[in-house]
Amino acid sequence: MKPLFLITARGGSKGIPGKNIKPFAGKPLLYYAIDTARELAPDEDICLSTDADDIIQAAEAYGLPVPFKRPDALATDQSGSYEVMRHAVDFYRQQHRTYDVLVLLQPTSPFRTAQHVREALALYTSDLDMVVSVTESASNPYYNLFEENADGYLKRSKESSFTRRQDCPEVYAYNGAVYVINPVSLAQKPLSQFEKVKKYIMSADDSIDLDTPLDWAFAEFLAANRPVTPES
Repeated sequence: MKPLFLITARGGSKGIPGKNIKPFAGKPLLYYAIDTARELAPDEDICLSTDADDIIQAAEAYGLPVPFKRPDALATDQSGSYEVMRHAVDFYRQQHRTYDVLVLLQPTSPFRTAQHVREALALYTSDLDMVVSVTESASNPYYNLFEENADGYLKRSKESSFTRRQDCPEVYAYNGAVYVINPVSLAQKPLSQFEKVKKYIMSADDSIDLDTPLDWAFAEFLAANRPVTPES
């Protein structure tokens, strides 16, 4: 199975300006995703898709060739990850380079490791649409998630008689760290329409996704205080 590792890093970030190349725990955030991919594949099978010259320069300074600059049409606030992934896969296909699986690594998950990716890849089979990393959610639609009804009153999102959260069915949230995607499925429909999706569970600490300054501050604290454990 030959994977293409795709790192998506748009230049415009409103929540944390310049976050993809902002130093995090001693090195630019982008480099964590590159380091993870490099443990799993040669540089020729790692694709950085970005619209920003400073991100390209940062990657090239780290020794990673950048195969293209993302087209302007895919560099707006409205541009979705689906179109960006399709563009990258099509780019390589035009060069007669095909891959069995696409692995999306977003730079905003600095605690994702190569071991996480290996384990997610091990769950993938060609009859699936995707394997996606998740974390168990403390917010549960059977217990403490509510919606407003037509009368303006709150009701549980899912009808239930549970009185303890631990008795409720487990529910999961995508954590944004690892997406192992079937290229055939990607050519047919966006991720939101995938039906054959398997979960890969990660811990809450490893699932930190950097979207706001508070996320960043907490992640810096975590990086400075969590024990260092070697990968197996």
